[in-house]
Parts: sequence; structure tokens; C-alpha cells
Amino acid sequence: MRVPMTVGDFLRRGALVYPKRVAVIDEPGAAGSLGAISYGEMEARARGMALALDAMGVAPGERVAIVSPNAARFLIAFYGVSAYGRVLVPINYRLNAEEIAYIVEHSGSRVLLVDPESDAPLQRVIAEHRVVLDGVADAELFAPAPPAAQPEPWTPDEDATASINYTSGTTARPKGVQLTHRNCWVNAAVLGWHVAVSDRDVYLHTLPMFHCNGWGMPYAVTALGCAQVVVRKIDGEEILRRIERHGVTLLSAAPAVVAAILDAGAARAARGEPVPGHGRVRMVVAGAPPPSKTIERVEVDLGWELIQIYGLTETSPLLTVNRARSEWDGSTPGERARLLSRAGVPALGVDVAVAGDGEILTRTNHVFAGYWAQPEESAAALAGGWFHTGDEGHIDDDGYLVIADRKKDVIISGGENISSVEVEDCLYQHPAVAEVAVVGVPDPKWGETVKALVVLRPGTEASEADLIEFCREHLAHFKCPTSVEMRAGLPRTATGKLQKFKLRAPYWEGYDRMVH
Repeated sequence: MRVPMTVGDFLRRGALVYPKRVAVIDEPGAAGSLGAISYGEMEARARGMALALDAMGVAPGERVAIVSPNAARFLIAFYGVSAYGRVLVPINYRLNAEEIAYIVEHSGSRVLLVDPESDAPLQRVIAEHRVVLDGVADAELFAPAPPAAQPEPWTPDEDATASINYTSGTTARPKGVQLTHRNCWVNAAVLGWHVAVSDRDVYLHTLPMFHCNGWGMPYAVTALGCAQVVVRKIDGEEILRRIERHGVTLLSAAPAVVAAILDAGAARAARGEPVPGHGRVRMVVAGAPPPSKTIERVEVDLGWELIQIYGLTETSPLLTVNRARSEWDGSTPGERARLLSRAGVPALGVDVAVAGDGEILTRTNHVFAGYWAQPEESAAALAGGWFHTGDEGHIDDDGYLVIADRKKDVIISGGENISSVEVEDCLYQHPAVAEVAVVGVPDPKWGETVKALVVLRPGTEASEADLIEFCREHLAHFKCPTSVEMRAGLPRTATGKLQKFKLRAPYWEGYDRMVH
């Protein structure tokens, strides 16, 4: 017997087994906040959303884009859209209007859902149906459906696209990663197993839901009826307050968020206040390999467990897991931290290999169906029946993967992917710029930050501040250089190519790998 696996399975089970249990505690005080809603209500609202999309004439396979920080409505949209055969397009709300407009147009989204804080900046970003998520304009879209009301039937297909998640990488424009229902289902189930999700967990949504569908955790915790606490904006002390107030046991975070929590914990300790969650909280970390000292502080200063995972949007994202083993129990915190600083071992059902040139390859049910409307990019990424990650590394004798460098022109800063090509294209628009190379350099807060190496045209002038401000006028601020270094020239190969690894090397002296 073969029954199609679709993302609707997760909410269907959560609502069946735990209908009266609190499903989501929305951000208090936010426009349109739903407060605390049960799993039964969450299912009714998702069904109501599907009914409203039926009334709009949005057919299965058509796209619904959402621009929003974490919110209960975002969580409902995972199911109200994808569980009924349509395709969700989660968009990074930190992007500027031009970037968001490109994604909406490229994906062909007929519906655009916009958070109230993004409404004014995105006034010129339009779609056939544009709805503001303020609790008024979207009231009909998220109204709970009566028990007997059922949306138009969709024949479940696990190979259908559930979401298109846009990611920066080797091109100036983001690429739309098509994740199928099967990709999302298997990723969530395997991730939930490896981090031991249970119906006793309380999950804190610190990770943006637009980031590869929250790494699949919203699916995993929904299936098991976990209470989910929404955090709209990242603040270390506020995260600790939510953990204390709601008895949080599980969260996911990029290294920059870990740093913010550690700083808040240190401030509490200095005031003689306890840090909540000791011996109870598990934190799943990915986005960039955290330094071993950071991992050690999570155990020693917070008393939490850190679980590192590695993956990419194209892999849904889970590839490897590093969770402390019983064999390490006798080790010191420092020794455990060193072992945990590696990317980890392959998750269940994942094959990982290292090519002759050092690139990490993978083959798994989590690997995407291809880039939306980009067949050549898709073929290159999936050449030879393996997904080419663009990361370089090696596998230790005990089977643990270590990430050493990035082969493709992507910088990961604070968990956000930044295309160095896109930043270079922007700087080339400045009349004083003759040549530019953008590289990632280590940063204690963000892991990596953007640095531009610039050659000015003869007879022109431009300061570091001028060029940074120029980028801020044209790009989302998180993509912009934090420093600019003027150069007399940039070394090139005999064929005229820049060798970025040579340009980056001096900034990474003293590090054991060129990622941070």
C-alpha cells in the first residue's frame, strides 16, 4: 500500500489527537495577534483559509506568497495553503521592496500576504490578491471554518511542490527552491526523531518561519501536539523571559541568536538572577558552524543542550546531526564542545560524500525537485545524481563531517545567506567603482560579515561610508558591506578570473576553517 505523504498529515494528526490543547501562543500586542489558540481551532482556521482561497479562484498548484515575521497566521498558512494543494512562497521580510517584488513576480504568486509593518514599504509590490495580515483585512481569509465545511478536493500528491523557498547563492538574483511534500514530510519526521521531539515539548519559534519553512520544525512539533510560542523579533532577554513564562524545552537558532541569548544570560548572572531552562532546554543550531567556545558556554553558562545540524534550503534542510553521545559523558565541557563543533554524522536516510575537489555531495529524500523556472541551474546542482552543496570539507575517521570552506559565492551572516555576486553587482553601479570583490570575513557577533575590496576609477573619489550607504540604498541592509577596503588592484588568473580564496585567506589566518 502506498499512501501519499503530504504536509497536511502533520496538522491533521495534531488536531485529531490534541484538539483542545494549546497549539500556538501568538506574539502579544502585535497587530492581528490571535492570542492562544487550540489545535482544533488551528485546523479550522487552516481549513477556512483553504475555503477562502477557493472563493478567490486560486487553484491547486498556484502560488501564495507571504511576507511576515513569525506569527500564528504564518504557521496556519503552512497548512491552509500547502495542505490543500497550493504552493506557499515564504519571503524574507528583511528584503527590500525591489527584491520582494522580483520574488513575487518570478514565482507567479497570485496572492500576496503582507505583515502590517511591511505594508507601507511594500505598497508598490502587488499581486492579483494583496491582503494585509492585520486581523481586519484578512479576517475572512483566516476565519475558522465550520466542522462540516470542506474545501475543494485535491488529489494528494507527495511529489507536488509544497513550497518555493528563495535563497541567495551563486547568482545576483535569488533562486526558488522547490520543496515537495515528500521532501518536507521526510525531513520533518527525521529531524523530529533525531532531536527527540515529544508531545511534552514546548517549542519556541525563534527561527524565522521563512527560513526553509523553519527548518521543518513547525511540521514536526505540530504532529505531536507541542505548544508553540511565537517570538516576533529577536532579543536575548525576551527569549529568556518566554522560556521562563511558558516552560519552553526546545528552540532552533542561528549562531547570532545563540550569542544574543548568551549575552542576556551573562547579564542575568551579573544581576544575581537565574537563567531559565537549566537541564531542560534543547537548542538546535545551524546556519554556520558555531565556535567551540560558544558551544561550551551553552552547556556551562546556560545548562542547555546544544544540537548542531547541517543542511541547506535545497535539502529541506537536514543532512547531518551532531548531538552529544553517551560515549562523551566522561569528557570535559571543552572536549565535548570540540566534538560538537563538527557538522555531524548523516541523518537517517542521508548519504554524504566528498568529491575529489573537496566539495560535499549528498543524496537523500530531502533533496529538492529543482529551482523554479531555472532548468540549467537545477541540472548543474543535481549533476550525476548527487546534490552539489557548494561547501567544502572532509569526513573524520569516526564518520563526522567537518565544513572547512564554501566553494560557491555565498556568505552566511547571522544565519542569512548573502550572495557576494549580488553585492558586487550593486557596487558596480556606483560611478566611482572600477573593480570589486566581495568576501566573507570572520565576525564575533554574526559569524561572518560582508567585506568589499574595491578599486576606484582613475580621477574619482568615494569613501568607505559612501559605498556602504550606496549599498544600503539598493539592497536589504543585512546584505550590505560592514567594511570597505580600497585596493590599487585585484589579482586575477591568466584568464582574468578573481581567486577569491586568496583574497579571503589573510582575514582567516589563525582559524582552522574558512567558515565561522
